[in-house]
Amino acid sequence: MLNIGVIGYGYWGPNLVRNFHFRNDCAVKYVSDSRNERLQLTKKHYPSIKAVLDYSEILNDNKIDAVVIATPVSLHYYIAKDALKKGKHVLIEKPMASSVKQAKELIALATKMKKVLMVDHTFLYTGAVQKIKSVVDSGEIGSLNYFDSTRINLGLFQPDINVIWDLAPHDISILDYLVKEKPVSLSATGISHTKNKLENIAYLTLFYQNNFIAHFNCSWTSPVKIRKILIGGSKKMILFDDVEPTEKVKIYDTGYSISSDEDKHKMLIDYRAGDIFIPKIEQREALSGVVSDFILAITKNKKPISGSESGLNVVKILEASEKSIKQNGKEIKL
Repeated sequence: MLNIGVIGYGYWGPNLVRNFHFRNDCAVKYVSDSRNERLQLTKKHYPSIKAVLDYSEILNDNKIDAVVIATPVSLHYYIAKDALKKGKHVLIEKPMASSVKQAKELIALATKMKKVLMVDHTFLYTGAVQKIKSVVDSGEIGSLNYFDSTRINLGLFQPDINVIWDLAPHDISILDYLVKEKPVSLSATGISHTKNKLENIAYLTLFYQNNFIAHFNCSWTSPVKIRKILIGGSKKMILFDDVEPTEKVKIYDTGYSISSDEDKHKMLIDYRAGDIFIPKIEQREALSGVVSDFILAITKNKKPISGSESGLNVVKILEASEKSIKQNGKEIKL
């Protein structure tokens, strides 16, 4: 039985508490938040959980085995560092840290303390992404040509991070999970329509050594909510639409072939439009998969899907994208 402390009870914290609380192999002993009204809400829903304003009370309790961090990004590094030093296993909400330097330091500390350090990249545990992973790995769609992500909606404007740091980690983590090769450079552009100069619309492109390319469109100022990823292969193509209630993944037997005619300056392109296959997707709450993976990593030494290296890979891209945006889209080497 693992004893858990959850730090942060804002937007995502209640979901984490719920998923840990109703398991038989762990117990949530503490919830911490700097806002008293959030703690009162915790007490109302979970009378057995101790609600505290100061998270250090959790870290100083030797009976607590693991800490779950669901605070603003700017606090991730400092709380995780304190928790690891106190000998706690750590699960951090995405993104892992505010910089590559911070992420690497946390990984080194977790290794030194022999503790699990995991990042909550929830989408990796969805039935949809797991199905896409199996299809890509099987070679069914052929070699990968592109990954095109659109994640836009109206709000929520964040006070401390721009739209790429807020929305892109979901799809960057999916890309990192599906594609073994790492990008060599990137370019990002964006604009802020607020006084805090944090970009609310941004576009990010990742470049690879082969002919693969990845693109991300992020916005807090769209009149519609769109959550789509297009993955193009040499044989078939995949559409992942997370807004769809049931048919989230569609595999298109669609493609093209190119050949040259006698005139070397002309190309002959043959387009192929075949069937659309809608695979059955396992229906489960993705966050329950995150929680299970975290517990198995602690108790069975199982390597988690969304481990610290996944967290570092995402932060590398986020940090470089911010440098590129501030230099009007300059290509940044990775």
